[in-house]
Amino acid sequence: MRETATTLLPTAKNEGITFDAIGMTYPDGTNAIDEASFSVGAGEFVTVVGPSGCGKSTLLRIASGLLEPSSGTVDIDRNHLGYVFQDPTLLPWRTVRQNVELLAELRGLPRAERSELAGVAIEMVGLGGFEQHYPKSLSGGMKMRCSLARTLTLRPPVFLFDEPFGAVDEITREHLNDQTQQIFQREGFAGLFITHSISEAVYMSTRVLVMSARPGRLVAEFEVPFGYPRVQDLRFEPKFAELSGEISRELRGNS
Repeated sequence: MRETATTLLPTAKNEGITFDAIGMTYPDGTNAIDEASFSVGAGEFVTVVGPSGCGKSTLLRIASGLLEPSSGTVDIDRNHLGYVFQDPTLLPWRTVRQNVELLAELRGLPRAERSELAGVAIEMVGLGGFEQHYPKSLSGGMKMRCSLARTLTLRPPVFLFDEPFGAVDEITREHLNDQTQQIFQREGFAGLFITHSISEAVYMSTRVLVMSARPGRLVAEFEVPFGYPRVQDLRFEPKFAELSGEISRELRGNS
């Protein structure tokens, strides 16, 4: 298979994200986030866990510019940002290849270049052979791979993941975890991941942050001591179970 490092777009220079005292109060008076401050640098994969409604996804929307915070600032290069949503948001009238090419097309890249980028990204997520399929013929996991490949064409230095694998079955989710982890190792982006699964958080991350119930505050941070690559049997190791238990207790105590 072709090397991908020379065929994807060059990585932008600003390779991280910093939240500084972020607060968010919605127009109806709902106080969603209170004084959230943390950074994610290149080569870090940071996962945020917390109870429903604590502002996890709101942080991503603020990072992307979809929401303006009520207070605080975000340092991020939004011109070089990848965002993988909970829903794959594929266009049903476009094939897998056409969907994967979409962001490069909107960026105005020449047809030959975006076709090359799409081909590399499709291989990276394991969708080779499905280029001409339409979304209606894909499984839920394949749709998420397509969504991931679409973002990979621009090789963003910062990746935001908003519970992207929550709607698929457990085995498919594990496969997607492994593929995302492999891409993270290869690309070295700054990853910010949202999930309700503590096991997924520990398996994927270099650090796990815990948020309290609304208004969401960052109440704990856990370094994950396991190196990459990680294999599924890691989930059965005593140290993995111990760390997952510590995070779970912290989460229950702040829900």
